[in-house]
Amino acid sequence: MVMAEGRILVVDEEESIADSFRVALRERGYTVRTMSSGSRALAEVERADWDLVFVDLVLSDMDGLDLVRKLKARRPALVAVVITAHGTGPKGFAAREAGAYAFLEKPDDVTPEKILTVVANALEHKSLLEQVAGRAGYGSIVGRSEAVLKVFELIDSVAAVDTNVLIVGESGTGKELVANAIHYASPRADGPFIKINCAALPKDLIESELFGYAKGAFTGATADKPGLFEEAHRGSLLLDEIAEMPADLQAKLLRVLEERKFRRLGTSRDIDVDFRLICSSNRDPETAIRELRLREDLYYRINTVTIRIPPLRERPEDVSELAEQFLARSAEKHGKAVTGIAADAYQALLGYSWPGNVRELENAIERAVLVARGPLLTPGDLPEPVTRGRQPAAPPTAEAGLATLNLAELERQAIVQALESTNWNKQAAAAKLGLHRPTLYSKMRKHGIPQKRPVSP
Repeated sequence: MVMAEGRILVVDEEESIADSFRVALRERGYTVRTMSSGSRALAEVERADWDLVFVDLVLSDMDGLDLVRKLKARRPALVAVVITAHGTGPKGFAAREAGAYAFLEKPDDVTPEKILTVVANALEHKSLLEQVAGRAGYGSIVGRSEAVLKVFELIDSVAAVDTNVLIVGESGTGKELVANAIHYASPRADGPFIKINCAALPKDLIESELFGYAKGAFTGATADKPGLFEEAHRGSLLLDEIAEMPADLQAKLLRVLEERKFRRLGTSRDIDVDFRLICSSNRDPETAIRELRLREDLYYRINTVTIRIPPLRERPEDVSELAEQFLARSAEKHGKAVTGIAADAYQALLGYSWPGNVRELENAIERAVLVARGPLLTPGDLPEPVTRGRQPAAPPTAEAGLATLNLAELERQAIVQALESTNWNKQAAAAKLGLHRPTLYSKMRKHGIPQKRPVSP
């Protein structure tokens, strides 16, 4: 028998349940530890890395869903499975919102076969998430910050479920890329993916684009034309900037979603349609409803799952990884021998708020690569808004070689310096770096930095 790999926690107060997990998992070769309290589980995930945790819904020292939330906050990559004797219906949605991957109902599901099946699926799920994070995200949604990993998890969770999704984020954050990832990771991936930007078309054209029309339906309709609803059949439809759609058309869209049928303009024949709807907006939905830009009844129909993409200013720890990717891409695209970013230019990138988000950073790096005269990007190569207010560079010192370090080396050095200055207090070092503690742990593992201060020889 091939022995399995994986580190698994089981948090359940019933000794018989804990024993069932312990026996089944150890026999297959997994590392397993059982405990009866949520507080001990929280301490354990602070102490060591675990891949998967089973959490009983009812614990004496805390609610099981609260424990899942706290565990996921500390270790975003940790996969959680809820054990319950109360059925999945009442708390199923809340558990998903808390970050649970799956359920096991006891005692029926607590069998060796079921346990091992759930573990195998959950660890495969974790591996896929790590591959996503390892290749720096979906498309240009790059990073390993806690906020971005949560977006990746949501994409992975909703892709296989044929439900409506609303993607919310500022311009330039990558809403369309998230929509692409959902479609191409879904069972509809082989079907069409049709997109329309509701803000880019004149209001009187959006309806004919969506519904299509029959010859003679209006002046200029010289032939039958299928609409985007028809073209998206068996696939997905992205309505970009949904809050810009005219209110009367929003009502018609709502009817299509409820009835799953529509009529071309100028006809009386119903056409059945089957598509997955993905919507996006750069407006806050609640604000759009108050401003009468978005119908409230439509909003509740399209936001079965909402994915909020954080702006770049809320995840500055991802700037370095984004910059490196865009640098490599632009240098190859334009045939430039640019291999890195000078330290003072790097500081300028970190000090800027990026109101245009990832798109603005990509454009800034491409512009810098085009004008660069040496192997390293300098502050003078960056757009003026990025460097405005930048402090003058310090005079050359014995540490001037820092300018030739790549971004990964700079990040590693900054982390080690923060740890040294706080006597290796992880919480204090994370605060000093402006990071969440789980993000600091992740970066330490990435750079091979030990969890404790190395002992001097």
